[in-house]
Formats: sequence, C-alpha cells, structure tokens
Amino acid sequence: PHTDDPLYAQFDSEHTQVAAGVAIFHLKSERVVVCYHSRDEYWFLPKGRKDAGESVERAACREGFEESGYRNRLLPIPQKHRQPAPAAPLPTGSIGPFTTEAVWMQFAPNGRRTQYILFWYIAETIPPDDVPLSDELQLHSSTTPYIHPPPFPPDLKLEERLAQDPVDYVPQRHEGTGVDEEEAQYQSSLLPIAEAMEKLALTSNVMVDVVRRGWEGVLLRRDIEE
Repeated sequence: PHTDDPLYAQFDSEHTQVAAGVAIFHLKSERVVVCYHSRDEYWFLPKGRKDAGESVERAACREGFEESGYRNRLLPIPQKHRQPAPAAPLPTGSIGPFTTEAVWMQFAPNGRRTQYILFWYIAETIPPDDVPLSDELQLHSSTTPYIHPPPFPPDLKLEERLAQDPVDYVPQRHEGTGVDEEEAQYQSSLLPIAEAMEKLALTSNVMVDVVRRGWEGVLLRRDIEE
C-alpha cells in the first residue's frame, strides 16, 4: 500500500475516535493471529477504539485480547520511524535499536462528522509462565478490568524468548473475551504467515503490510542479535 502525502487537518475531541490494532505473532511456530467475522465472512487483524484515559499501546494489546482471545504484549523490533530517542530508557518501548512504535497509521471517516484514527502495532503471544488463569481473567468482560501482561523484558533476546515455549506449545486461546454481541461473531486462529497475508489481502492491503513489516522485523532482530 502507498503512503499518502502529509496533510493539514484538525478535529476536536467530540469528532475524533482514536483506535489501535495489532498483529500478534507466535514466534516459535512462525504464525500470526487472524480473526474471522463469522456473519459477514471476512478476515481481519484485531483492532478497536481506546478507552478514555488509556494509552494507545495498551489499547492495542487489550483489543487484541478481546477480539482474538490471545494474551499478548508489544514486541520491540527494528524499524524505521521519525520519533526521537528517549532521554532515558523506558520500561516499555525502545530497547537499543528496537522499538514498539506503530508500523502504520490510518485515517478513516466514521460517519459524516467523526474522524477515526487507527494505529497498528506488533505484538507476540506471551510465555506459558505469564498466563495466570485468575478469576479476573476468566471473567473478563465489558464490566471487569483488563489485566495487562508484563512487558517484553529489555534484556531478553529472541532466541531466549523462543526457548521459553516448550516444543509443540500452542498459546492458549481464551473463550468469551469479546465484550459485546458484535465481537461474539469473531473467530480467531494462528495461521502461517503466508496464509494469513493471503486471507487479509481480501480485506485490507494495510493489514497485509502490518504482518509483513512485523515478521520482517522479527527476522531482522534475530539477525542483529546473533
């Protein structure tokens, strides 16, 4: 997909919706989470509006969990971006040459008077030891708080991360994580990268490129760390 020319635009708060989406990779099996709308019959990456007061990054992981059922956290990868380096290391975000910046941003009208602004992020399924099946997690809904997993450790290499998943380990897909009737229509699965991109191409070239950039970032990070 092409990148549009820069533009001038302004929207006040009552005419703006900020949203986040995510490509969730299971690194060990080289697969990515893709959702399917069982009623309208199309494939997509999980996304949705952020809650008031919520960071965009946290919203990406929350929406990824609610719409797909897979617990996830942002994955720092090498990527080109235009943001300045932080003055001091951050607990989440930049780790040396790796960052959790959004890989795409989209504008779309939502009706005649509302501007929808969507940021796309790269994430991974979390290790088995970081999946507490607490009552809060099992009962997650629109009225119970989302439990955010610990961030990707700044000193952890990808090869070390791969070793945390046992052989033939399949990340757990939690049932009933959708928060409304619409999300109850969603199905999700882990698909090989090429198959996922083929299915997403029927819906959005940007979603395809989110997956492409994410996986290329994973491979490049592994090369850098060797």
